[in-house]
Amino acid sequence: MALPMTDSERLQLFQEWLGRHRGLIFKVVRAHARAASDQDDLFQEIATQLWNSLPRYRGESAETTWIYRVALNTALAWSRRAWREQRRSEEMAQALPALTSATKPDPRLEWLYEQLAQLESVDRALALLLLDGLSYREMSETLGLSESHIGVRLHRLKQQLSQLAQAHFRHEP
Repeated sequence: MALPMTDSERLQLFQEWLGRHRGLIFKVVRAHARAASDQDDLFQEIATQLWNSLPRYRGESAETTWIYRVALNTALAWSRRAWREQRRSEEMAQALPALTSATKPDPRLEWLYEQLAQLESVDRALALLLLDGLSYREMSETLGLSESHIGVRLHRLKQQLSQLAQAHFRHEP
């Protein structure tokens, strides 16, 4: 059971812990982020996680243990995201020459982007996330929808686009 606390107690405890354990947090930050801007971002993310999870602190472990747990879990999640983003950036950098040197755009791709532009914003986001290869879980976390809702919307979206594509490309020479 979490310890009951008022907003002012929460703020006071948060400030005390940040002051007392700043070095601990910076160790975790420096171990997971190299660039100064990344370190700033990760520190802010850890501080945000500490703030958000502070009401759930039950006092069953030492505060340093709890802070380490929050900091390490946040840093690990941040590192996974950073690694995926770096990988995608590298893939995109490799693909850019091919994209910019293409002399004639693919009409099917142009048609697809026209269709995506006409979708509701949630469906358009889902389509882009699907094209990026994200899992239902990642889509769920990104959009704040349940995985089952993601599945239903994607199924309907695929059917809709498939029907439109069949009708459109059937009539092309």
